[in-house]
Amino acid sequence: MSIALNVGKLRIAGNISTLCKKLSTNVASKLIYFEYGDPVKVIHVEQENLSEPKEQEVLVKMLAAPVNPADINTIQGKYPSKPQLPAVPGNEGVGIVEKVGSDVVDITEGDHVVPLTNNLGTWRTHILLNSDKVFKVPKELGLVEAATLTVNPCTAYRMLRDFTVLKPGDTVIQNGANSACGQNVIQICKSWGIRTINVVRNRPEINELKTFLKNLGGTYVFTEDELRTTDIFRNHQIEKPKLALNCVGGKSALDIMRYLQNSSPIVTYGGMSREPVTIPTSALIFKDIQVRGFWMTKWTQNMGDSVERIEMFKELISMMTSNDLHGPSHQMVKFKDYSEALMNTLTINGMTGKKFILDFTS
Repeated sequence: MSIALNVGKLRIAGNISTLCKKLSTNVASKLIYFEYGDPVKVIHVEQENLSEPKEQEVLVKMLAAPVNPADINTIQGKYPSKPQLPAVPGNEGVGIVEKVGSDVVDITEGDHVVPLTNNLGTWRTHILLNSDKVFKVPKELGLVEAATLTVNPCTAYRMLRDFTVLKPGDTVIQNGANSACGQNVIQICKSWGIRTINVVRNRPEINELKTFLKNLGGTYVFTEDELRTTDIFRNHQIEKPKLALNCVGGKSALDIMRYLQNSSPIVTYGGMSREPVTIPTSALIFKDIQVRGFWMTKWTQNMGDSVERIEMFKELISMMTSNDLHGPSHQMVKFKDYSEALMNTLTINGMTGKKFILDFTS
């Protein structure tokens, strides 16, 4: 009698275990904030029940999602793009399609997808959305490359394409070259046969950083002080740049502007120093320097799922799958340890260039 009772208990326990496992697949976790402020304080974890996808919807299980400085600024309430609160943070990421609605075409279960629109809220284990909000990427595309596809590589690509005509042998100069976007600029330029002058702030491990950026394809790597005293232009070692890319501002922006060819653009896409970009009168009158700005969010809003945007994705993915373009220097952080990624992104001060990526696979 006792043996039968024990078997019965085991059978009941097994059924409960199976039931719990089945139920767990219908529950997702997400990070959420109800007010703007310090991300470490205002971000919380919540559970939500998953619904079955409707006709045009797909259910995506997230695999990885980066924590960008812009995400931090959004949570702080300092970014121009403000989602309606309460909100789930995260603009980027890659996931695998678990279920599709009855009318979904061109996307099937098991496909890897990335978000096509801003503020979808990718910092969650699962997301249910219309199929036209995602873009299918090859499964052989690396996890980091896919997760970071839609912001920094696209920012680098558009700035190199949209402000001047560059041809093989031309030169581009940039500050903040160790940033995720800067690393993409170096690699894309190398693929296109364009030379780069890359400026970084000095630091104890400067030699290691220089080696890293040169291995990516950087032609020259200088500290800010070294750039001010270099004679590579005077000695005709390299042609003066036709394009300057600025994500620092202040004196650093002025320094890279000085070397531009006449009538060339300096494009500002960030301001890590929090100092204004000051333009000398002589640069405008005698050199006709073009002062421009670029914001990837606005470009994305304007272009949507246009042919031009899709062709850009395809070219970048082709570079990535050909090993011409690699994901940024990064550190994977388990989803449950999300506060670690928040704190590190808050404190890097533009020095490391390391991207912290939430990992939903472990």
